[in-house]
Amino acid sequence: MKFVFRDPSPKAPTMTRPDERAPDQLRPISFHPNVAPNATGSVLVCFGDTRVICSATLEEGVPGWMRYQKVSGGWLTAEYSMLPYSTHDRKSRDISRGKLDGRSSEIQRLIGRSLRAVVDLQKIGQRTLWIDCDVLQADGGTRTASVTGACVATAIAFNRMMAEGKIKAFPLKKLVAAVSAGVYEGTPVLDLNYPEDKAATVDFNIVMTEALEFVEVQGSGEEAVFTSEQMTAMIDLSKKGISEIFSLQKIAILNADKAEPVDFESLVGAFGKKSL
Repeated sequence: MKFVFRDPSPKAPTMTRPDERAPDQLRPISFHPNVAPNATGSVLVCFGDTRVICSATLEEGVPGWMRYQKVSGGWLTAEYSMLPYSTHDRKSRDISRGKLDGRSSEIQRLIGRSLRAVVDLQKIGQRTLWIDCDVLQADGGTRTASVTGACVATAIAFNRMMAEGKIKAFPLKKLVAAVSAGVYEGTPVLDLNYPEDKAATVDFNIVMTEALEFVEVQGSGEEAVFTSEQMTAMIDLSKKGISEIFSLQKIAILNADKAEPVDFESLVGAFGKKSL
């Protein structure tokens, strides 16, 4: 008689991410500065196949409410948009609907809050710094890529303003960056791409300074709940990922002054490739 022995406590099946990354692994991230020469500072930020142009443009003067209330210093505000071809199905422009959609409004407020948390507005004088984030291609995490790229564009802008003598002290107190985390197939994972984001039961977006201080935490279950242990795991993953992002931001900012304006011909040639 042949006996077959079975493991009484079989191991749970291993989760495999769509792009085969480890649960704590970021997508390839890159920064391409000086993509918008007319802006004070600009960068194309790539999180995997998500690509966003972020620019920072200095404008003389401040909003009317600041003048009316005699508020000193300057102001920083942000706008965010997804270009019609950035998604698989064409996205209508906001102007065609006559109003900004709720999601875009929420995201541009997030970008503005994130940057104002780390910028000393007194040091820019009676000026407004406009942050513009335009999504060229969306594959998950456009808001976190926008916050991260906007910080780089802002630092580049402030370096240029310092060099031109428009400001006397550097206004950026700390770097700020953002990343997503979520629960995918029962496992907490870092930096969700679109297939993961669509299937995740829990979705978090976390914004932190380089001192690993929280600026904002957005999180919710998608027709699901999550435990305190899962939340802690997602926060720990985000801290790890954001620490890695800060290293990349610093390199991009330091090299921006040395970088030539973007060669658009080579950029277009590479655009269809996976991860620039």
